[in-house]
Amino acid sequence: DPLKCNLGTKPCNDGSECILYQLVCDGEPDCRDGSDEEGCTVTCSDDHFQCAHGKMCVDQKQVCDGVAQCQDRSDEIDCQRSMAGCAHHCDDKTRCLPDSFLCDGEIDCLDGTDEANCGNALLSLCNTYAVFSAPAPLRCPLGTKPCQDKTGCVLYIHVCDGESDCKDGSDEEDCSLECDKGEFQCAHGKMKCIDQRQVCDGVTQCQDRSDEMECKFMDGCAHHCDNKTRCLPDSFLCDGERDCLDGTDEASCADESCSSGELRCTSGQCVSVSMRCDGHPDCRDRSDEEGCAKPPKCTTKLRCPHSQECLLEEWVCDGDQDCKDGSDEKNCKVVELTCGEFQWACTSKVQCVPEAWRCDGTKDCVDGSDEAGCAPVETCPSHQFQCSSEWECLDTTLVCDQVKNCADGSDEGGECQTRCPEEAQCAQNCYSTPQGVRCGCMSGYQLKEDYVSCADIDECAGGVPGVCSHLCVNTPGSFKCHCNPGYLLESDGHRCKITGEPHLLASVQSELFLLGLRSNSLDVLVSSAKKAILSVDYDWKDQRVFWVSLDSESIKWSSLDQKTKGTLVKGVKSDCIAVDWIGRHLYWIDGIGGGRIVAIGLNSVITDSLDHTVILDEDFEQPRSLALLPQKGLLFWSEIGNEAKIERAGMDGSERRVVVRQNLHWPGGLALDALGERIYWTDEKLRCIGSATLDGGDVKLLQMMETTNPFSVAVFNDMVYWSDTKRRIIQGADKITGKNREVLLKRPGQPFVLKVVHPLLQMSTKNPCEELHCSHLCVLAPGFKAVCKCPSGLLLMQDGLSCSKLVNSAFLLVLSPTTVTQVELTMQGASDLKSWPEHLALPLPNVNEAAMLDYSLQDQTLYLANTGQSSVSVFKLKETNLVSRGQFLQLKGDTVTALALDWITLSVYWSSSMQPRLQVTSSSGEHTAVLIQDVGRLESIALHPLSGRLCFTNMAKLGEGTQTQVECAHMDGATHALVWKDAVQPRSLTFSNMGDEIYWADIGVGVISSVRIDGSGYKEFKTGDGLTAFALSNGLFIWVTKKTTKVWYRDDQMTKKLWFEVNTDVVSLTAFSKSSQTGSNFCSAGNGDCSQFCLAVPGGRTCRCGHEHRPVNATHCAPDPYCPPGTRPCLDKSTCLPLEKFCDGHPSCPDTSDENCEWLLTLIIYKNVSPCGLDAQQCSETHCNGNGECVERNGGTSCVCTPGYNGDSCSDELSTATQMPLICGAVGLCAGIVVISVLAAVLQKRKAANTRQASPEVKQTRMTDLEKHEETSSHVSAKTNLTEVPYAAIL
Repeated sequence: DPLKCNLGTKPCNDGSECILYQLVCDGEPDCRDGSDEEGCTVTCSDDHFQCAHGKMCVDQKQVCDGVAQCQDRSDEIDCQRSMAGCAHHCDDKTRCLPDSFLCDGEIDCLDGTDEANCGNALLSLCNTYAVFSAPAPLRCPLGTKPCQDKTGCVLYIHVCDGESDCKDGSDEEDCSLECDKGEFQCAHGKMKCIDQRQVCDGVTQCQDRSDEMECKFMDGCAHHCDNKTRCLPDSFLCDGERDCLDGTDEASCADESCSSGELRCTSGQCVSVSMRCDGHPDCRDRSDEEGCAKPPKCTTKLRCPHSQECLLEEWVCDGDQDCKDGSDEKNCKVVELTCGEFQWACTSKVQCVPEAWRCDGTKDCVDGSDEAGCAPVETCPSHQFQCSSEWECLDTTLVCDQVKNCADGSDEGGECQTRCPEEAQCAQNCYSTPQGVRCGCMSGYQLKEDYVSCADIDECAGGVPGVCSHLCVNTPGSFKCHCNPGYLLESDGHRCKITGEPHLLASVQSELFLLGLRSNSLDVLVSSAKKAILSVDYDWKDQRVFWVSLDSESIKWSSLDQKTKGTLVKGVKSDCIAVDWIGRHLYWIDGIGGGRIVAIGLNSVITDSLDHTVILDEDFEQPRSLALLPQKGLLFWSEIGNEAKIERAGMDGSERRVVVRQNLHWPGGLALDALGERIYWTDEKLRCIGSATLDGGDVKLLQMMETTNPFSVAVFNDMVYWSDTKRRIIQGADKITGKNREVLLKRPGQPFVLKVVHPLLQMSTKNPCEELHCSHLCVLAPGFKAVCKCPSGLLLMQDGLSCSKLVNSAFLLVLSPTTVTQVELTMQGASDLKSWPEHLALPLPNVNEAAMLDYSLQDQTLYLANTGQSSVSVFKLKETNLVSRGQFLQLKGDTVTALALDWITLSVYWSSSMQPRLQVTSSSGEHTAVLIQDVGRLESIALHPLSGRLCFTNMAKLGEGTQTQVECAHMDGATHALVWKDAVQPRSLTFSNMGDEIYWADIGVGVISSVRIDGSGYKEFKTGDGLTAFALSNGLFIWVTKKTTKVWYRDDQMTKKLWFEVNTDVVSLTAFSKSSQTGSNFCSAGNGDCSQFCLAVPGGRTCRCGHEHRPVNATHCAPDPYCPPGTRPCLDKSTCLPLEKFCDGHPSCPDTSDENCEWLLTLIIYKNVSPCGLDAQQCSETHCNGNGECVERNGGTSCVCTPGYNGDSCSDELSTATQMPLICGAVGLCAGIVVISVLAAVLQKRKAANTRQASPEVKQTRMTDLEKHEETSSHVSAKTNLTEVPYAAIL
């Protein structure tokens, strides 16, 4: 391709390189062919000064002005003698000003002598009317500070420099007398200190230049060049980049040897020996693929026809030459492109460029259309003349010189004969033009609106790209660029270069590559991964690389020298990690549930995921990438869920907020530019690279043809690097403009994550945690502070340092649509928190619409009503995670409206919208019984098993309307009575500890109400608007209000206090403590001897039979097949339907109970459909000797004996004195088994074609548990050859 030169440079004649215009005709050849010194004027004109070392000419007014223009500084040497245009020496005779600078109202000399002794003389201006007014308040430009007397401003670099620049001397007050360690003290003032690394770097920092005098070789200085005006470190020598203007840093470079495991390319580059003859050129000169004994084996489908390199289809006609002969880029079809939202379409229709490239002064479209039709370039600066053509600017000395220099000749003729008056009327410069006499300004100044005065141009304002890559300091008429510590200013005076070579760490499929960004060296790090490595980071201090791959649930590491490796954490599901090199922690996004961000110490021994500390665990959907900025205590992550966004928080989880949510579709990899204080990201759907400030402002998008599928991004100095998984390529470009693109690596595997490796990117900094003695983990927080955190299961104590496990402490379960959050009820004065207090978030697997819950403390089992799946699901709490145990109840076309758990028997009381009654289902899920018929809509149920009472809210019909009331009964449904009828919208029903009072939240009027069980003693506590949920714990009120979700509590003084505020949508609250589930009742031992339901009542218990069963006696039940053969009853006991109507996905029963199906899956698994071949009468005669009735018990057949008989087979006759009253029945077991076996067969057929589909995870859990039970169950009937699996066995 033809050489393209940047603005401000010109090409050499041989087309090999570009050089700055300021180097043309400077007396030294900079082009290899010397063309920059050809055709130069040998002598300078009278008003110009000729530099001593060569042919360079500078304006006479720039001689002895304190700023060196000549490269040999000859224009600033021997400035004591006066010369033409020099009227006033100042600043210890280091500057000489023309007469026009004296008494012009602006201080040009640092000592102010140019404005001294001026009297009240006023300038008379030709053709100019001046209006004088009261002086405006002093405003100091950027880089300066006001003097205390407000008479002037001084540059910050002149503050405490040993010389008074303010008239009142305030710039030299309160100055440190000694420099700190690592600083250099300037000679002329005892108080000017500069960084030691800036000494002898070729750039004067001290005003007396003492930092650049008598420079000898010292630490960091290995090579003097450019007439000893620059000194470079060793790492800059022979690195392939020209840093000295005289080129001596790249001269006489001997070939460096490669390591034993590397191959030296002909170009001098070192690559891994394993890359020799692998079909992919890794040497820039392709020498690693030359001289191969045989063509390489290609894993790709294509190869170059002559040079035999392996090719991917994506590399053909991609604009980059991959074959040595260029055949992959020949005969390419021209295809019209559809440009992206943030691109400019070139007229050719075959090229798209970023919008920012349109009219930027450089032709980027091949046809040049991106610069066509652009508005005229801004008017010429004040030190130049604007030609009439509007695109040409001339030096003022070339105007009216009798030579037409403008293309249209507009610089000659007219009033060129008019000369400037002898007395200076213009502030700086006066020159003749065809339009008459004009005032001009020197370079670096601009003409004011009065067209006479000149004002300094602040080149540093606005962060104009290309001015300074790091720091910019404005100076009168100019500016100076400075570099951050560890960087040196390049010879162009604008860009900064880091000491030492940076490397790019990249994962390509399951391999890790280390690419030298200067030497182009390429090494392969040992990786044990077998699948793609999706995230990688490093710790420079310990010289370790960390990564996660898809083939193992662990975070692994390897030393950079590849000598050691290991595993940091096991048992994690993560695809994103980040290293905190200051606080010494590793952060990762845990994929459990909706995701959470956790951390662990970098120096931990091999540990499992339970030893981590949760940093953030709420309101995540699909977190995609993670990046840390430890210097500020910040972490950032991207979300690709329902709303694409980039969020940030403190590294302790505090101050969470969204920073970017506009112009995002699929934000992927994140990277932070610590120097520029910007965040960068890739967007795989927009096909672009975006960036913004750390607060989310100034969003910029680079949408290029080369960003087809960007995955990861890395930023370093002036460059941005990205991986493209579609084109299998890693590229780099200018981070601001996207130009100067280069291909760094092309491999057949997909490149994923990128990280730039250099010690300066992880500079050693004092760790704030060293002063905070945390018992467990100390993490960084915003403002570079330290905070103590606790591992999961522990709580931070009041001292803010110690972690402790609160034994049997009270806690709150906060339910949101996708998560259950356990919050310890230890307020300890905490109030007005803007985030969660100490808590444990438990994501609900595969749940998006959780509605209500209850919990068994003893079994650590959670029962959850899931509106989205019309079901009641069961979850087991294992350590810090909820594990699905399947569905306890499945309703089709119905929704559970109320739910409560009897924590003694584990029976579940519930109601639904289509089955508006109070009913109970056994712990196995096998049996259901209706307790109270014909009620309205139940929306809350509360149980008190110790007293045997229950209460519920009932939206009962009242005439044509409804009345919501609170009703109570015994837990068997008996003694049903109205307790309170004046409620509006009662929710969150709960009992007092003693069970004698019932509480609820009336969300309709914003009060918490209570009443005794007998309906007396009504009380209420006003909470205000927005009340949504309520919980009671040992007399403590906790409730939730909405607009934003706020959690409140009532303190000992009966006043409400705000506890914390979060963005989570809270569905319900439930409080638990040790005392809330302790004690016993008549059902505690052996289920009260009841074969099915044991229902507590005050002072006793009631045994109850489930649906399709009838009581045999006071405790036992038998099947009750009162429906015709081939049918079975609905729960309303008034309708019988064919078996195929049950669990077919379509409700057929009036009460929809034919779709209460989950119990069938756990009821019976048949191994033989013909168990015994006996009818009920035969079974009774055979097994019970005609003295009893066959019943199903413990998976086998048992006898219930008639009065007067006892024993397993009812063969023992009892005496009259010992006979007990029994309730007898006459239904055989086998008839029941036949009915159930037909149901099971129908169910198996339905499962194959059923539209109802359980999730794969639920199926797998269920089948695994059933198999385990089948192996261990002792309840197997040899006669019937069937296995009974109650639901409790699955738990």
